Amino acid sequence: MNNRAGFLEKLESEVENCRRCSLYKTRTNIVFGAGPANAELMIVSEAPGFNEDQKGVPFVGAAGELLNKLLKMTGLKREESYICNILKCRPVTSNLENRPPRSEEIEACTPFLDRQIEIVKPNLIVTLGRYSASYILPKIGYSFRSMAGVHGKTFRGCLLNKAVTVIPTYHPAAALYNPKYKDAIEEDFRVIGRELEKLFNTSRLRCGLSDRLWQVQEKKDMKLPRSIRSRQPIL
Repeated sequence: MNNRAGFLEKLESEVENCRRCSLYKTRTNIVFGAGPANAELMIVSEAPGFNEDQKGVPFVGAAGELLNKLLKMTGLKREESYICNILKCRPVTSNLENRPPRSEEIEACTPFLDRQIEIVKPNLIVTLGRYSASYILPKIGYSFRSMAGVHGKTFRGCLLNKAVTVIPTYHPAAALYNPKYKDAIEEDFRVIGRELEKLFNTSRLRCGLSDRLWQVQEKKDMKLPRSIRSRQPIL
């Protein structure tokens, strides 16, 4: 895990010096990502907004407060997940208002996201909104047409040489601006919670199996001379 944290720090330094698109000219801070380097859950959204640009941290505004509540529904705390965006800099209009990411910006910035995924190695990725869903789903072999067609559904595939589960849902801001999305996003996070429970049960099973293997090996070792007893598990 320490190596992963170190790799993320190096990657963050690269992003700070990035000039691949023009967004570096208008940003206050990059918004690289936040969370443990070995998180089971990675949340991928679209881009920083004003508050995130000011603080350099993802999801710190009203949408962030809602995301925290949604995560609590799954049994996870915010700090137990890794949160990042498709874009690492805030996209703005000529009047410095928020705007959607452009295709050339996504193309320039997603190699950084790919490397974040490779480093963290999450077992579950939750995409927030259409930009992250339309980027991630095709990479594991699924087409994207609309959020209505994919939200709350579970997709499994191989992403960057690792098996992964992807669950798309709406961006929390959608529920803030349009109450009709509130029930849908809450139900999607219940699906996410059930998937996380499966992952954690599998992890506990593996840990229990590992402990039993050590115990079997120790019993066998007791029959050997003390000088050559091993502590190697049976695989």
